[in-house]
Amino acid sequence: MKQFDLLIIGFGKGGKTLAKFAAGQGKSVAVVEKSKEMYGGTCINIGCIPSKTLVHEGLEHGSFDEAFSRKSDVVNALNSKNYHNLADDNNISVLDYKAVFTSNKEIDLLDEDDQIQETITATDIVINTGANPVIPSIDGVETSQHLYDSTGIMALTTQPKQLVIVGGGYIALEFASMFANFGTQVTILEKHDDIMPKEDKEIVSEVKKDLENKGVNLVLNADTERFEDTTSGTIVHTTKGNYEADAVLLATGRKPNVDFGLENTDIKIGERGEIKVDKHLQTDVPHIYALGDVKGGMQFTYISLDDFRIVKDQLFGKGERTTENRGVVPYTVFIDPPLSRVGLTAGEAKTQGYQILENAVPVNTIPRHKVNNDTRGLFKSVVNKETNEILGATLYGLQSEEIINLIKLAIDQRLPFEVLKENIYTHPTMAESFNDLFNM
Repeated sequence: MKQFDLLIIGFGKGGKTLAKFAAGQGKSVAVVEKSKEMYGGTCINIGCIPSKTLVHEGLEHGSFDEAFSRKSDVVNALNSKNYHNLADDNNISVLDYKAVFTSNKEIDLLDEDDQIQETITATDIVINTGANPVIPSIDGVETSQHLYDSTGIMALTTQPKQLVIVGGGYIALEFASMFANFGTQVTILEKHDDIMPKEDKEIVSEVKKDLENKGVNLVLNADTERFEDTTSGTIVHTTKGNYEADAVLLATGRKPNVDFGLENTDIKIGERGEIKVDKHLQTDVPHIYALGDVKGGMQFTYISLDDFRIVKDQLFGKGERTTENRGVVPYTVFIDPPLSRVGLTAGEAKTQGYQILENAVPVNTIPRHKVNNDTRGLFKSVVNKETNEILGATLYGLQSEEIINLIKLAIDQRLPFEVLKENIYTHPTMAESFNDLFNM
């Protein structure tokens, strides 16, 4: 049985970064990844990078064929780069097998036929296996030939004329906006009475208006009951009627990938199927850590990167970095235009007992909108009235994915809102809207 200093299961953002760092410290490292198509992890292969490349290409050129061709080029280049970044390091062994725990310390490596090829162990073990799409139990879901998850929909070779999306979450909205820009007729089937329930209601109204202006058909309170294949596509039967499509996207969430023998360990699983960890990302087995999507919580590649920093500090530093001191986490929904958020909405702040100041700036009042030739969007901010500290902001408009990070920085540094209000910004930019957005 071969012994390593560090064993990482999965080739995701946090794991691969930790592998490279540990190797640089002279540690022997094994990275186990069962799929060569996943070198580099979810983000670069089937997540952020390919989907945002498609979004960008759709906005720039509107050509399905050109967009999907460039997406493949980008993914292939990054996949290869990530593999060689680790495999070419003398201290790192990239092992193309499925890892299965047989105890708290030993892991069997299985080939494609589930035959054991080797058993390995390590002083420290990190689980970085990501998450998989949730496939709902709907009649016909196993037999229909036209259903796709978020991975499969990005491997299409022909543009669908009619796309039905089951689910109205963030992933669903991104694909709806993207395919609408390609000219596909899109229908979203959302089982609840609205989309994005955690977002500011006024912002949500703007998003729905813009989606509808693209031709997206948003159907609320619609339970999907059955899929029926025809000679040309699929009929989606719902409580709100039937919808024909030549492609159906199942965007009903993602669940942690924990299919690797955890029942043979003392690692605990949470209520949502996630690996339970403490604030240092340690499992119930002290030498085993979990990072990224598999541990639950927000499924962002930059969370996985920050998880790397926490585990690195545990293994090589003072152990001071934790999930409790990484600050607020911004995020962006890459619809058109993008929706970015950090901190609290006004409604959330009031619910938590804050006395607040709030403000809103329509994008069509920001000088930069003339240059962008896009009037769509609304920026909103929330401030603690008693301390003048910023509680949160929601920015719906072009380039919001960039400038939301400035507000995250201000919140983490506990700057009073006047700092952003009175700052000097270059012109014409979207950031200069902060002069008005924080003019409470």
